Amino acid sequence: MAIQRPKGTQDLLPGTVEQWQYLEETMRCVCREYGYDEIRTPMFEATELFQRGVGQTTDIVKKEMYTFLDKGDRSMTLRPELTASVCRAYVENKLYGQPQPIKLFYIGPMFRYERPQSGRFRQFHQFGVEVLGADQAVVDAEVISLVWDLYKRLGLTKLEVHVNSVGCPVCRPKHRVQLQEFLTTRRDGLCKDCLDRFDRNPLRILDCKNPACQAATIGAPTTRDTLCEDCSTHFEKVLAFLEAAGVVCRVNPRLVRGLDYYTKTAFEVMVEEIGAQSAICGGGRYDGLVEEIGGPPTPGFGFAMGMERILAALQVQHKLPEEKPRVFAMLIALGEKAQIEGFSLMSALRTQSIPVSMDLLNRSLKAQLKAADRQGARYALILGEQELEEKVLLIRDLTLGEQNQVPLSKAVEEIKKMYQRGVNA
Repeated sequence: MAIQRPKGTQDLLPGTVEQWQYLEETMRCVCREYGYDEIRTPMFEATELFQRGVGQTTDIVKKEMYTFLDKGDRSMTLRPELTASVCRAYVENKLYGQPQPIKLFYIGPMFRYERPQSGRFRQFHQFGVEVLGADQAVVDAEVISLVWDLYKRLGLTKLEVHVNSVGCPVCRPKHRVQLQEFLTTRRDGLCKDCLDRFDRNPLRILDCKNPACQAATIGAPTTRDTLCEDCSTHFEKVLAFLEAAGVVCRVNPRLVRGLDYYTKTAFEVMVEEIGAQSAICGGGRYDGLVEEIGGPPTPGFGFAMGMERILAALQVQHKLPEEKPRVFAMLIALGEKAQIEGFSLMSALRTQSIPVSMDLLNRSLKAQLKAADRQGARYALILGEQELEEKVLLIRDLTLGEQNQVPLSKAVEEIKKMYQRGVNA
């Protein structure tokens, strides 16, 4: 049997890669407009970073990480998310010594060992934003607004922004006690994972997708019931800023997110029509994470979105752009001398940034014209023995069926004018 790609991964082939490029370019454009700089971190880190940063009680750390010993007998893990890595880079490179806040974005692959399903892979890709060094409510609102603007730019509809406050170390212990008291008589209805969470992190039980656990938590006390004055004021300011920005959001008291590091604001964006897992973005505030991994006390806020899920939503809603022609013109050279002259002409056109290709299989004129049509070329640049003798180039408009000749000495200049007219049309 031929070697196949690993389960839960995918090959991104021509015709599909262009959709990814469109999505990435849109993301970069929005980030530039919001004043965010790109960061790139290693694809693997010390395992301890994710154990301390993501949290020992999360499914990611307990079940899903790709962890291995390197040749130095050190425990390494392929990154399952990037917030912890960004915070590590912030500390290690002393970005806290620069003017704050530090506004960063990233695009790249992540790795989690989970059951592959629609929109979920073991190697997947995330786009995310992190703001470090500012605890004001306006930061939360700006980041959520960036997400909203990106989706609007992409043309996505049927979106819901869910927001909540999960409290802070001051007020969360009170909610923890109330939640445990509420669930004590309902423990028999909890799944095995939630029974484990009961003592270690009962808040995570509210995030469980198991129907029995969801039924057991109906009527459970929420974090909103026990917020301290600081958290309550912060959340009201976030809602006011979002309203001012025109972001339509829904307060969801059951929203807690699945990672241990969140404090105060948490949010998710839901979209219809992409299956049971409807969340296409999630994030929140993590004011204790930088300190947890060894840095100075530093507030932070960010999000991550799975790019595969965004592309799935764009496809379902028919919002992906039409495929663009790969080349402007196809050079058709008939005969060895014409091929050499044509190769020189093609090289000159490419130095002018004009997309042009050439047949590499020495096929017939008819076959080369078909190849030009498959590549979406507007023009065929035909050079045979007669054209060489007359020192001209035959230019055929494949859309209109018209053709004309230009002197070979002026071919680059004429084709450049044609290309510029097409670009500016």
